[in-house]
Amino acid sequence: MAEEIATLAGGCFWCTEAAFKLLKGVLEVVPGYAGGHVPHPTYEAVCTGITGHRETVQVRFDPEMLPYADLVRYFFAVHDPTSEDRQGPDVGPQYSPAIFYHSEEQRRVAEAVMRELAPLYPKPIATKLLPFTTFYPAEDYHRDYFARHPEAPYCRFVIAPKLEKAKKAFKPLLRP
Repeated sequence: MAEEIATLAGGCFWCTEAAFKLLKGVLEVVPGYAGGHVPHPTYEAVCTGITGHRETVQVRFDPEMLPYADLVRYFFAVHDPTSEDRQGPDVGPQYSPAIFYHSEEQRRVAEAVMRELAPLYPKPIATKLLPFTTFYPAEDYHRDYFARHPEAPYCRFVIAPKLEKAKKAFKPLLRP
């Protein structure tokens, strides 16, 4: 089985992790930090907005089951690609959306999907397309946050509605 890695910043990594765990072909989703200039950042440091890192997920997936183009289309459905430095109630540069491409093929496919989707949005796409450099996994308490805390207010009022919307729009891509 061939595997690929996608590194995506779609705002709060609790939301993005939970959304990608719904997809068939996804083998693993790890929340973390990418795009910054500080080595081995902590959550507290990233939250200051001065490390340059974005809350990010690394998605390990089987491209035969889940083509990269479909993964990118889904990513655009589970974040607001027209908002820079904000995703829903979360504000700051650490929530800026980005696709960190791992190869020229990923860059080319992401650009094509972005061109395809751009006319669907009332504002220009703010999601950045950036070369992947380094990913730092988040602290353990961030992993599987939604699954471990479904009754937390943020999970109930922010993450759960986002997941329901994704489930309706992307049924063919979801795990049985």
